[in-house]
Amino acid sequence: MPTRPSRTARITAGALTAAAAALPAAALAHPAAAATPPAPSGKPSAHATAAVLDLDGAGRTTVVRGTDRAYDTASIVKVDILAALLLRAQDVGRPLSEAERDLAEPMIRRSDNAAANALWRRIGRASGLAAANERLGLTSTTGGPGGKWGLTRTTASDQIRLLRAVFDSGGTVRRGSGGLDTGSRDYVRTLMSRVVSGQAWGVSAAGGPGSRPPLKNGWLQRSTTGRWDVNSVGEVSVRGHRYLVAVLSDGNASMGDGVSLVERTARAAV
Repeated sequence: MPTRPSRTARITAGALTAAAAALPAAALAHPAAAATPPAPSGKPSAHATAAVLDLDGAGRTTVVRGTDRAYDTASIVKVDILAALLLRAQDVGRPLSEAERDLAEPMIRRSDNAAANALWRRIGRASGLAAANERLGLTSTTGGPGGKWGLTRTTASDQIRLLRAVFDSGGTVRRGSGGLDTGSRDYVRTLMSRVVSGQAWGVSAAGGPGSRPPLKNGWLQRSTTGRWDVNSVGEVSVRGHRYLVAVLSDGNASMGDGVSLVERTARAAV
């Protein structure tokens, strides 16, 4: 397994990727996790929400830590874009084309924004995402305006619904209706398991040192505040149980602060 780069290297790599993003330079409830100290100049302080589902537990109930409000997705929406693309291919009875795979793989593994731009258009932008999400059981996700897929809004609990559509056993699948079939779910899980090492932070922290679970992260600096959205979703294994974990945050003073908040929140939630 590759040696995990230092936090400085990871944050630098993430910031460079964010700078190239085709986004505005603007991503049973428990008590809310404590926010960071108030920011200077009236800027918002950081907040995070976590949602967790124990796939091997008896109740299979999503537990939310914090307020289950809407956050910007930033690049975690790329999992949703891929799911929508796979549903469109399923509906006409074909696998993804070579050209589609050539976009899907860097979109998930390297968080490539140009690939996401192309596939966002391919699925029909926000309306196509909404149609897919209705089939996948999402109820609180709204696609970003125009080409701004990174400004899609979602909740932590809705991200668990998406993860369940990928990692849980599938329901009834019919052409034109139902969720992802076995092959589609395997494909998404495989790509999420092969995210480049510099982007392996986030919910992986809940799995312990050296853990490399399937995940997808997102990060975005908002131009209106200069603060950062930092998010992470995926599956981790802890004490013999598989957990779906989604941590969403905003108001972070830096990307590094956001990564730290997400990882602390993930560890506390599982």
